[in-house]
Amino acid sequence: MRNILSILMIVLVLVSCKDDASKNKRILFDSQGKINDISVVIDNESWKGRVGEAIRDVLTAPVYGLPQDEPTFNINQIPPQVFTDFITRTRTVLKIEMGKKAGMAIKDNVYAKPQKVVLVTGKTKDDVIAVLKENAAKIIETFRGIELAQRQNLIRKALYNSHVITEKLGVNIEFNNAYRIAKDDGNFFWIRRDIRTGTLNIMLYELPYGAIQKTDSVINRIVAIRDSIGKQHIEGPVEGSYMSTEMAYTPFHGETVLDTKPTLETKGMWEVKNAFMAGPYINYAIEDNINKRWIVAEGFAFAPSVEKRDYMFELEAIIKTISIN
Repeated sequence: MRNILSILMIVLVLVSCKDDASKNKRILFDSQGKINDISVVIDNESWKGRVGEAIRDVLTAPVYGLPQDEPTFNINQIPPQVFTDFITRTRTVLKIEMGKKAGMAIKDNVYAKPQKVVLVTGKTKDDVIAVLKENAAKIIETFRGIELAQRQNLIRKALYNSHVITEKLGVNIEFNNAYRIAKDDGNFFWIRRDIRTGTLNIMLYELPYGAIQKTDSVINRIVAIRDSIGKQHIEGPVEGSYMSTEMAYTPFHGETVLDTKPTLETKGMWEVKNAFMAGPYINYAIEDNINKRWIVAEGFAFAPSVEKRDYMFELEAIIKTISIN
């Protein structure tokens, strides 16, 4: 009898612990919001003053590599007393709190999932402005990261079967079935999607390992390569014309990591001479040391008379799904 009572007591304790754990487990709603829209939680007075100006300097800085100035993010100001219920479910939130020790915290899934909440605090307005300026790059990186992941999640809902690229190039890449393979030359692929005013395009190809050397003149080498590829594969509407780099617009060049591999990133403008066609491009040269080659992935948009930030963001999101076998 004593053994039976002991077993019953253990069962009751376990059930009680499980119930407590269930009570403590929060149910999070799915986050919502347009890609690259940021909710800024701040009182109206601060928003209209120096703090609001500092926030706009960080979040709406122009995106480099576009023909016209377009902000990095669209922002929606929300007073703290209004930031309740479904409004808290926005995917990206910058929250300003005054009267606290100066600092910044990045929190995941506070009100919804997936979600990034960047909390900036300070005892004074000058404190908050200083924290914003000091952490500008990290704030942008945080929000861009979750937005790229969200765009990739949307792409994966209707994937194009790209096995032919994997077979011929040894590269996995995810793009949705609104795109098509317009050209397949074995070690060169041209992927396209028609949009209302033009096309979105991705070039994917390989180069010998010695084709690119990391020297001071690497940017010139990358430009020369993309011009050669453009002449060979991307013809313009006028006989003899082809896509080339617009050198009047200084290309941006930097280094990053893609698929855990060192990658050269270049942004700039392309053009087709005598055809009045131009637009932005983003080029990634991935150092595939294991296979002794370079994989080059470039996205470029032809979308005259419309904003191009979100189109280029989509192309970047696609390219950043790349994994090399």
